[in-house]
Parts: sequence; structure tokens; C-alpha cells
Amino acid sequence: MGKYTEEIKRRRTFAIISHPDAGKTTLTEKFLLYGGAINQAGVVKGKKNARAATSDWMEIEKQRGISVTSSVMQFQYDGFCINILDTPGHQDFSEDTYRTLMAADSAVMVIDAAKGVEPQTRKLFKVCAMRDIPIFTFINKMDREARDPFELCEELENELGIATCPINWPIGCGKEFKGVYDLREHKIIHFTSNTNARAATATEVALDDPLLAELIGEDKRDQLVEEAELLEGAGAEFDMDAVRHGKLSPVFFGSALTNFGVEPFLESFLQMTTAPLPRMAGDTLVDSFDDDFSGFVFKIQANMNKAHRDRIAFMRVCSGRFDAEKEVYLVQQNRKVKLSRPQQLMAAEREIIEEAYAGDIIGVFDPGMFSIGDTICAPGKKFCFDPIPTFAPEHFCRVRPKDTLKRKQFIKGAEQIAQEGAIQIFKIPYAGMEEVIVGVVGTLQFDVFEYRLKNEYNVDLVMERLPYEYLRWIESYDGDPEDIIKGNDVKMVEDYKGNKLLLFGAQWSINWVLDKNKDKGLKLSEFGGARF
Repeated sequence: MGKYTEEIKRRRTFAIISHPDAGKTTLTEKFLLYGGAINQAGVVKGKKNARAATSDWMEIEKQRGISVTSSVMQFQYDGFCINILDTPGHQDFSEDTYRTLMAADSAVMVIDAAKGVEPQTRKLFKVCAMRDIPIFTFINKMDREARDPFELCEELENELGIATCPINWPIGCGKEFKGVYDLREHKIIHFTSNTNARAATATEVALDDPLLAELIGEDKRDQLVEEAELLEGAGAEFDMDAVRHGKLSPVFFGSALTNFGVEPFLESFLQMTTAPLPRMAGDTLVDSFDDDFSGFVFKIQANMNKAHRDRIAFMRVCSGRFDAEKEVYLVQQNRKVKLSRPQQLMAAEREIIEEAYAGDIIGVFDPGMFSIGDTICAPGKKFCFDPIPTFAPEHFCRVRPKDTLKRKQFIKGAEQIAQEGAIQIFKIPYAGMEEVIVGVVGTLQFDVFEYRLKNEYNVDLVMERLPYEYLRWIESYDGDPEDIIKGNDVKMVEDYKGNKLLLFGAQWSINWVLDKNKDKGLKLSEFGGARF
């Protein structure tokens, strides 16, 4: 073990994922509240007089009351140093979430107790399963009318194909939500509301304590005794190894808004999760506890501070200790660099730091030299962490500046936003840069693109939707890609690395092109960069 073992052991790095409006950002805020990182939780609503949530910093997020970018927050709790990656729940920003999950060691899935598993939850869960990371389920909004908890657990198992193991069980719901029964400790945690304080007031009682009937009423006590017996006999066995490999999800019930059940969840979660996990770099396994520093860039965000026109590269530290004074090696560019102004982040708030350890997420000033997926390590080491996949966009738009005199600002703004990975930009071969094709995973990204070019670069856009739905990278072809036989509804474009890609209007069209070019060994891929 290396000399930084103790610091690395106390790190926990996790992403919070959910369908929009399941209460994910509220839960994040309550974690920060318990860690003493903030004094009052914001309310995530798009009302003029409401406080915006700490983790929602972009102007468009405050207007719409949604998270469209991933935020990073670090806080201390009970001897642990916790890095939370709060992801956008909106499906139009799922690519940002996929990349963020590459930087996490575990995921907390927030489910709305009234709605259960929703479409976006399925998509995100799929990515977690591919990554083989532990998934913890927090069934939120028990302070409102909720579905039957047995039914919710069953739906999780059926819809997501993962076994569940309730760690606590709710007592009532809505106005009758009284607390939770801890199934491992065999005790009831009864809550009374205390919304904005650090904790809900909790009273602990045993299941056979006569005081229980006074606290929750005879009917609720009888129902709880019956359900506890059922769970003893029918619940899945708790298996830590299955949890660590994402095969079994521990389930917790609570209400982030009223703080009921949040602290018991946080405490159990910290005990069940591991210190930062090792990572693959080709055939090499890089251990988090190695003394030599290494990390990778998983996100780039421009203009977090409009006044300074800055770009921040978000980096996950994978091994050892990062020292702000020392030079590091940027593998993809084969050069030594000094990382400028390394920062610990609290959404839009930042603090310059001198050091960071494996598991930490740090932001470094980016003068334009970083790309998503770049590996940074100690000089003398030469390995590359496995690349982060690029997902094929599903919506396309031809875009040009309204004012042709603003061509330079248009190109600069479009390229910078594309480098962040929220959109992908394609050039039409031999057509110059007067117009580009923008591809996005979800259409709301077009609104954000238009908003940011106007707001940050003072460029008004003309945007014309295109009838394409599929994009494929040309993986192999025996000859010049220009000679590929393609129908009238297929268009060839180039990405910024000079790769040729094909745009299709329908699935049958992809099959037709593959069939017509099979003698030339045409292979197409829906991922750029790497697969999971």
C-alpha cells in the first residue's frame, strides 16, 4: 500500500441519477446540508422568487427549473470525503450523464414513489449495468401519496432485471408517513418534520416496544409487524459481493423534501460502498492506491463564469495524489504540462486547491488543450485509460449565423460547445464553414445551443431541422469513402477529427447501404471512440 492510503480510503465518489422531477437535486442538497456544506437548501422550481438549487448554476437551468449540466460537489461527512456527481435527469442531456457515470464508482438511483420506474431510469440503469458499478435505490417522495412498496420493489426487479434488497421499510405515506423500519437493525426510526434543519428529528424504538403504538397508531403498528414478517421470509438475502457488481440493489425509502430517511440512507450508503476502484488502461489495471498520480478528463464546460470567458476541464483523479506544483504528462499530446488553477467545485462556487487524491473530481483551467477522454499521469508513465464512448446523435439541424459578419464568433462558439460534448458538429465536405450540421441526442440541446451562442457569443442563428435520424461512423471500407454507394436519403459528413460519417433517414436505409457495399467490406458503428 502507498503512502496516500488513508486519504484515498476515505473517498467515496458517486453519481446521482433519475428521471426528471424524481427529486434528485433536492436529495443532493440534503446531503450537502448534512455535511455542513450549505446552510439552507434551495428549492428547485422555476419561480422568480425561489432560491435556485446550489447544483443548478446555468441561467437556462434557473429559468426552467431543470438540471441540464452535470454538477460536481465535494463535502466531508463522518470522516468520509464525498464527491457527488449530480447529473441532468432530462433525457435530452443523457449523453452528459453517460460520460459522468464513467467517472463514478457507484450510482444512487432516485425513484419517485408515485411513478416508479420511468423511461429515462431504464436508459441510465443500462449504462450502470454495462459499467458493472453498484446501484443504490432511494425511493423518494414518501411524504406524498405513494404506490405500494412491495409493488415498487417488484417493478424494479422486473423492469431493470436487478434483484432488490430493502434495507429499510416505510411506515405509511403522504401525510401519514411516520418513518422507516430498519430491517437489519430491527428498529423503527420515527421522524417528525423539521424541513430546513440539518436533520429531521428522529426517535428510535424497537418493534416490540409498547411505545410504538402511541407513536404510529395501532393499525400502522399491526401492518408493520405483518410486513416485517413477510420481508423476513421473502426478501432477497443481502449479499455485499452482488451489490458491488451491480447485481443487487439495496433499497431505501424516504423523503428528501422533509429529510425523512435521508441521513440513515447516507450512513448506510457510505458503509456499503468502497474506496475508489481501479481502472483499466488497455491491458493494464491502474490501482487507485498507486503512489503515482493519474486521471482522465470526462467533461469540459465553457463559460461557467461569463465574466472570465473560462473553460474548465473536469478530471477524475484515478490514482495517487495530485500535486498542483508538479508537472504532469498529457498522454494524447505527448507533452508535459502544468495544470493551471486546480479547483475543488461546489457547482458554480470554486476553491483553489493544492492537492487531490484518487476518487476526487477536480476542475482545471483549460486553454483549449484538453479533449474528453484525455489521460493525464505522472511524467515517465505512458498509458491511456480506456476511451469514453461518443453516442450517435438522433436529431440533426443545419445551422448558420444570421449575420454573416459574425462568422468568426459562430465558428468559435460552435467549436467550443462541441468540445464540451453536449452537441456534435459535422462539416459538409468541401463546403467551408459558413454552415454546419449540429447533431444532438435530445432536441432540448438545440435550445441550449441557440441560447448559449446568443448569450455567450452574441450570435443569432438560423436553424433548419434535417430529416435524418441515424448517424453511423465508418468503421472500415476497402477504398475511398467517397465511392460508397448510397441512396438519395443518405448524406456524408465529416467530424472535426476528419472522420467520415453517414447520415440516414431510416433504419432500412442503413441496411440497404451495408448490403450494396458488402463486397467492399463496409462496416458501420453507432459509437465513436470506444464501446463500454
